[in-house]
Amino acid sequence: MAAQPPTAWGEKTHAPTAGQTVGPFFAFGTEYDRMNEIAFPHSPGAIVVSGTVYDGAGHPIPDSIVEIWGADTDGTIPRARGSLHRDGHTFTGFGRTFTTDEGHYEFWTRNPGAEPGKAPFFAAIVYARGLPNKLHTRIYLPESADLLASDPLLSSLDAGERATLIATRTPEGYLQHDFHLQGEKETVFLAF
Repeated sequence: MAAQPPTAWGEKTHAPTAGQTVGPFFAFGTEYDRMNEIAFPHSPGAIVVSGTVYDGAGHPIPDSIVEIWGADTDGTIPRARGSLHRDGHTFTGFGRTFTTDEGHYEFWTRNPGAEPGKAPFFAAIVYARGLPNKLHTRIYLPESADLLASDPLLSSLDAGERATLIATRTPEGYLQHDFHLQGEKETVFLAF
């Protein structure tokens, strides 16, 4: 049963206003030096996580923001400060980047380790113009078929939905993952 407003409020006299959308974004206040370098580039164990953000018509979105956060390689959650002031060696697990004119994003980071009973993944957030709110999702590593099959979130999805959350490993050992905000290939987004 839906909640009812108190009768003392009387009848509504105003129509609701249109919702605000996130974006357009300004570099001031959101951009900082080496924000997409979660791990120092080319350092031992460093990989690139990259992809493209697409709209519902399949066009790349040039001015969106992507944030990712991941555990360290052993599955521990980073607690070190430094996400906004990179020192070149501290792994914080968090990074942010803007997409290019072609909708491309890219991070330097490490392969996250797994929590017990779950497949390793990056938490990801996408901000794009026209959205009423940011979108939360995950990027899973493609290895560990047994962990992917038993992961609580992935096992609750059908095969097509599950595929939207699993990255592809490139020959260089990097990860490639696209976000589709709508359409046939729409990424599974999570409610928070």
